[in-house]
Amino acid sequence: MDYSLALATLKESDPILANLIDRVGACELDRVQFRGDLLFSLSRSIVYQQLSIKAAATIFRRFEQLYPDKPFPSALDVLNTPDEVLRQIGISRPKISYLKDLAQKIQDGLPTLAQLSECDDETIIQTLTPVKGIGRWTVEMLLIFRLHRWDVLPVDDLGIRAGIQRIYNFSELPNKKTVDRVGQPWKPYRTIASWYLWRSADLFRG
Repeated sequence: MDYSLALATLKESDPILANLIDRVGACELDRVQFRGDLLFSLSRSIVYQQLSIKAAATIFRRFEQLYPDKPFPSALDVLNTPDEVLRQIGISRPKISYLKDLAQKIQDGLPTLAQLSECDDETIIQTLTPVKGIGRWTVEMLLIFRLHRWDVLPVDDLGIRAGIQRIYNFSELPNKKTVDRVGQPWKPYRTIASWYLWRSADLFRG
C-alpha cells in the first residue's frame, strides 16, 4: 500500500510527528491487517480484550481450532458451541456472553463487512456498539485493521495517549479532549499517525 501522500501531508502538518516518522521509518500498517468476516474479526477483538497479546493469541488459536473444517466459524457454529467448551479453552464467562450475543445479532441480520464498508465511520460505530462487549475502541480497531479506514484516532487507546505524552513531552497522560486536539492537524490521515504513535513505544523502550 502506498502511504507516501499521507506521510508527506502528516510531516508537513506537524514537525514533531515528522520527527517520529523519520525515526520509525516506513509505515507497515498494511502488514498487520485482520482477516475474516465480521464475526471472526470482532470475536478476535473480544478475546483480546484486557489480555496480553501472547495469552490472547493462544486462546484465540484454540477458538479457531474448535472449528477445523472451515476457515471461519459461522454465527450458528458459535451459538451451538457449549459454554463449557469455550470455558475450557480459556475464554471467560463474560466474554462467552459477548461472543454469543455477537453471534445472535449476526444471525438476526447485523450488516456484513461488505455492507458496513459502504458506511461512514460513525455509522459503523453506532451500528456495532449495541453488541455486548463491543465498545467504541473495539469498533475503531475494526475500522483501522480490517476496513482500512485512514482517518481514525482512538482517543481512548492507552498506547496512543502514551505516545502523545512521550513525543510531545506532556507531564501526564493526555485526556481524550487533548488527544483529539493534538490530532486535528493529522486529518485526513489520523490512522497513519496512530500507527506511528503505537510504534513510538519501541523507540523509547528501556
